[in-house]
Amino acid sequence: MPIKADEATLRRLMAAAQGGDKTAYRQALGLCVPLLRRFLHHKIADSVVDDLVQETLMSVHRKLSSWDPARPFLPWLLAIARYRWVDHLRRGYVRPEAELLDSFGVESDEAAVIARFGCDKLLARLPAAQAAAVRVVRIEGLSVAEAAARLGQSEALVKVNVHRGIKRMAAMVEELD
Repeated sequence: MPIKADEATLRRLMAAAQGGDKTAYRQALGLCVPLLRRFLHHKIADSVVDDLVQETLMSVHRKLSSWDPARPFLPWLLAIARYRWVDHLRRGYVRPEAELLDSFGVESDEAAVIARFGCDKLLARLPAAQAAAVRVVRIEGLSVAEAAARLGQSEALVKVNVHRGIKRMAAMVEELD
């Protein structure tokens, strides 16, 4: 008789997996696959569902020690799947640099250099952590998770630094007007 993929079963298997039971871990991940496929099926194209399921399972593997067995497993799993889905959307919405320049009315390399110089001057006036977070997330287009890994900051801290940095830069621009 097949194992049922319900909350109680998954919690039991994942708790055993945290204790080092490789069989329980393999069973739990196997039970997660159809759940993740159903969750992602209506959110993205069928051609990328399997890739996103695999990315989610890899994130589950990396974050396994952060799951608290006293808490429900399925919301934790689906939160990870949601983050992977959002990261996928962000990667899909990165536009080529030329398109970005055109949308701001920048028509020449000289104008682009001047615009970049202005942005660099604003970033230079920010605290280092905020400037770095804004640069990698907003300019380079990394996801929050990728930026956190590169900068050695938590994801929450990267989000805070980006928010505060953008807010401070907007205030500096307003002061100039």
